[in-house]
Amino acid sequence: MTEIFGREGDDAPASPRSPGTRPRSPLNSHRAAGRVSVRQLARAVLLGVVAVLALAFQAPDTSAREDRQLAAVGAQASGRAPDTAVRATHPHQPREAAPPERTGAQGEDQFPVLLGTAAGVLLLVAGGAALVGWRLRRQTGGVRPAEMRRRYDHHDAVLHAVREGVLIIGSDGRLLLANDEARRLLELPADAERRPVADLGLEPQLSTLLASGRAATDEVLLAGDRLLAVNVRPTAPRGRPAGTVVTLRDTSELRVLAGRAGVAQERLKLIYDAGLRIGTTLDVGRTAEELAGVAVPRFADVVTVELLEPVLRGDEPTAGANADLQRMAVKGVAEESAIYRVGEVIRYVPGTPMATGLASGRPVLVGDLRTSDAWRQQDPDGTQRVLDAGIRSLITAPLQARGVVLGLANYWRSGASEAFEAEDLAFAEELTARAAVAVDNARRYTREHTTAVTLQRSLLPQTLPEQSALAVAHRYLPAHAGVGGDWFDVIPLPGARVALVVGDVVGHGLHAAATMGRLRTAVHNFSALDLPPDELLNHLDELVTHIDTDEARAAGLGTGTGTGAGAGAGAGGNGRLHGAGTWPGGTEGDPAPVMPAHLGRTGITGATCLYAIYDPVTGRVTLATAGHPGPAVIRPAGTVSFPEVPVSPPLGLGSSVPVETTELTLSEGSRLVLYTDGLVENRDRDIATGLELLRTALATGADRTPEETCTAVLDAMLPAHPSDDIALLVARTQLLDPTRVAEWEVPSDPAAVAPVRAACLRMLESWGLAAIDFTTELILSELITNAIRYGAQPIRVRLLYDRALICEVSDGTSASPHLRRAATTDEGGRGLFLVAQFAHRWGTRYTPGGKVIWTEQSLDGGRPEPGPDSTEDVLDQWDDVPAL
Repeated sequence: MTEIFGREGDDAPASPRSPGTRPRSPLNSHRAAGRVSVRQLARAVLLGVVAVLALAFQAPDTSAREDRQLAAVGAQASGRAPDTAVRATHPHQPREAAPPERTGAQGEDQFPVLLGTAAGVLLLVAGGAALVGWRLRRQTGGVRPAEMRRRYDHHDAVLHAVREGVLIIGSDGRLLLANDEARRLLELPADAERRPVADLGLEPQLSTLLASGRAATDEVLLAGDRLLAVNVRPTAPRGRPAGTVVTLRDTSELRVLAGRAGVAQERLKLIYDAGLRIGTTLDVGRTAEELAGVAVPRFADVVTVELLEPVLRGDEPTAGANADLQRMAVKGVAEESAIYRVGEVIRYVPGTPMATGLASGRPVLVGDLRTSDAWRQQDPDGTQRVLDAGIRSLITAPLQARGVVLGLANYWRSGASEAFEAEDLAFAEELTARAAVAVDNARRYTREHTTAVTLQRSLLPQTLPEQSALAVAHRYLPAHAGVGGDWFDVIPLPGARVALVVGDVVGHGLHAAATMGRLRTAVHNFSALDLPPDELLNHLDELVTHIDTDEARAAGLGTGTGTGAGAGAGAGGNGRLHGAGTWPGGTEGDPAPVMPAHLGRTGITGATCLYAIYDPVTGRVTLATAGHPGPAVIRPAGTVSFPEVPVSPPLGLGSSVPVETTELTLSEGSRLVLYTDGLVENRDRDIATGLELLRTALATGADRTPEETCTAVLDAMLPAHPSDDIALLVARTQLLDPTRVAEWEVPSDPAAVAPVRAACLRMLESWGLAAIDFTTELILSELITNAIRYGAQPIRVRLLYDRALICEVSDGTSASPHLRRAATTDEGGRGLFLVAQFAHRWGTRYTPGGKVIWTEQSLDGGRPEPGPDSTEDVLDQWDDVPAL
């Protein structure tokens, strides 16, 4: 029982405690009461058992003794029989009383007594046990003894392990308990327990507060050389006598802990702010400035950031102790007072902290720069200026991301701040690592952006072609978020005409740029056919649809899951081509390569385009648009208008809606403005507002040149950070001098060839082009003869004197002649071959009423280099030349 309800020695008289021993807990009174009850119960049980045993053993012994006595009496009676007779004869003699008889019935009469006694003892034991259990439950609140023991051990361990002093004071003002921390803080004597608080030798204010029993919260009182934060709370557990619980805390330790917690909290907040403020843009220079701005003044007084030069170009850097770095940011000090200014290239001397950090990839701490000879090696004069400015401590941390060193971040502290310590290295490394990831993201974006912009610009016109119909200026600005698919073009067409093209491919990146290049090439090819704008856009729409279909098939082949049209090009959708069985460049059995995600797109490419043809002879513009904003027209008087252009769906939607054309007649000096939607629309501005801003920008300065118009428009409308590409094309119209245009009607009679030919020669003489009259006469004879022989009315001849001499012969049929090589026995087929030899260019253009066959000749009388067959060889084969 003692093992359950009390520890060995707990009932010993109280003895003075020595420091380091645990004080008696108030729980000991409960334990002592439990031990008293247990002893009383055990004593009663023992006495009952002894009584029962005594009674049980007493009865048999008495019966045996009585039996022996009866046997002895019987024997005496037998031996004294004669005396009996004598006594009978002498009756006057008294007779001795016979001893009572002892039978078994007498023992049986005592057995119920024994049972009753035993039952009484058992009832006494049961009652005592119940009383003891009731008292234990009352004192322990219904907790079992084992659980009570466990709780006591736990509470006792916690009480003496906490870093707060704990006192328990009784209602009589005596100290009942003091834990180890309270003894240390108050310097209590070993026998402090059970003594009045007033006799413990405490400071008067503290002693008065503890003895008063009033509640207190964080009252700072003096205790020796310490200032203690005292908390007092009254307590009366389960209705027992009231007492007081006091907790004590050393405020000097609290200040130290609070200071450390404050520093840790501030640094956590700084790391959080760094995650929000560093890397807001994908620009390496701006990211370096953001790092410096975050660290000053919360971590350092001055911060300088240098990046390796390849990082600025987006290339993968190779760090080394003698690598060239460019300073990108200086924060916390005037730039002119720094050793190196922003933009300067630095090469650190080996052995300096910066060179060591670059080579090792680990941060370097210089606690006192005044004692660092290695740091002074870089620039003795400059370092002395730094020391004169009060800078005393340095941490140089390499900007390292994905195992690649990108540059250095240098943190400096002046004498007014605490010098850097070893524990600051980890924080500097963490802060720099976060910034390094942002710098590396900006570097990778710079590389991709540079590649895309290079591709985009290589696909755009490098120079504009020479032509006399329009004076053209252009601008192309890639978006900050990534290059897109905007493009423009100026394409000379036969008959001194010029085509103006502006287009936009949906999306950004290399895919958009590559798609733009394909579309621009297609527009050039369709323009070579001299198609009208509506037909050209219809063909372009089919091309975009084919591009989408090809990408869908490529995605199906690349993933091996294509079905239908997507898998039709593969063998069962397993990513292999039909027929060959392998991909180009592969061998039999090679696995099919997986298409990159950006090449395996299955969505609609999406593109818009505006195509316009300007004829300087008539001053008419024929244009059509596929989902693209219409042009703006600036009249010579300065009025600005946005002509109504029929709306057609964007390219690639597979719509059956035909593209419609619009014709505008422009006077000489008008300006035609073509643009992409990035100019008039962005996140902060809708298209209606953008068009009004464009109207205002174009209306000012009626006499501006196209170059000046482009500059004025961009200055007025360009956002700070364009989210989309911008393409702008401004063309000022010019008319061909009417005196340089000659036209004749030709009847369907071979005899009319000579008069028309003679009239053309006279016109050439008036233009001063007699040097080319022979070749022109030869070309016109062949073209007019073919028109009369194979064509239909109306037949016309037109000469245009521009940068080249243009000869046009039109008729009312759509049958086009084809160039072929005539055999030796053929009677014809050499006319167009001869025309092709003497003209720089020639071709066929279809019109609503027929076709036009045209040629261009150089004005200096030169002609193209002869082909495999010289002109003499051709003339030798041509024996049916008519008389000229």
